[in-house]
Amino acid sequence: MKISLPIAVVVLPLVALLGCDRISSDQETSKEPPQAAALTFAPAVPPPIARTKPAHVVINLTVSEEERPLADGVTYEFWSYNGHTPGPFIRLRVGDTFEVRLDNSKGKLTHTVDFHAVTGPGGGAGALMTNPSEKSVATFKALNAGLFIYHCAAPPIPAHIANGLYGLVFVEPEKSLPKVDREYYVMQSEFYTEQEIGTPGLATFSSNKGYLEKPEYVVFNGHAQALVGEGSLKAKVGETIRLYVGNIGPNLVSSFHVIGEIFDKVYREGSLANPENDVQTTLIPAGGAAIMDFKLQVPGDYVLVDHSIFRTDRGALGILSAAGDPDPSVFHSHKAGAGSGH
Repeated sequence: MKISLPIAVVVLPLVALLGCDRISSDQETSKEPPQAAALTFAPAVPPPIARTKPAHVVINLTVSEEERPLADGVTYEFWSYNGHTPGPFIRLRVGDTFEVRLDNSKGKLTHTVDFHAVTGPGGGAGALMTNPSEKSVATFKALNAGLFIYHCAAPPIPAHIANGLYGLVFVEPEKSLPKVDREYYVMQSEFYTEQEIGTPGLATFSSNKGYLEKPEYVVFNGHAQALVGEGSLKAKVGETIRLYVGNIGPNLVSSFHVIGEIFDKVYREGSLANPENDVQTTLIPAGGAAIMDFKLQVPGDYVLVDHSIFRTDRGALGILSAAGDPDPSVFHSHKAGAGSGH
């Protein structure tokens, strides 16, 4: 893949700022034995953390570069963590020490991880910079609760993000969020391809369209049809739903909306402080995230969209299907016809 000079000129100084000092995995702050992090792939979310004290948590991430479906009839060479785009959902508790073990033994390119949940140079990217056929280990402290992006920050950074290396980390507060019935993981992202949207076969990365901020695909969970059909999210009337929604970009701001629902509570930009009530649509910046809670009161299909609405034609569309009994006091059609009572 050829990357033109402007990316290199912009990115190399940024990489220098990321820092290159490795942090020893021996710098443990917990006396308890390390425990493996529970990882899940979108749209699944690991269960809430039951323990009440910080722990030493080990996160295993393996980089792959492989061709997988991007849309019906379209494939793409994804760069991924643990074989998925987006990468695994990671659940921690504030105060945890987390040890990241990055395996790039099968990679063709240098890769790393920049955790927005890390306090320190480059979000740990310099400490975890890993050449092909190598592995790296670094240890960090989760000082702040919230929902955070993680992504690759190896040069050229825009290409590594655009090609699929990203995911979400949820750092739970000391006092957990209110319980809900179902939690789902949704990540919005853009793909910039030389070929026009829908062109059958292998789609290849276009840095030019990336510069111009003109994606061919804007999708949820790494595929234009990830959250429709068999991939639709499931729920029942009366249940409370929590969506953990990230927007990696790499360029566009998301106007996230669920058609037919009003968010009872929104934790904007991943912050758990001062949630807002009764929100119709929430902005999620590139490199940001948000949490939305709502309760389903009537059955039917609820459509997840980026309300920059033309993007639905490029893949930014999903379905949450709610089963259950209708409630005419909340929603009732008065159309004439069989069974209408008129």
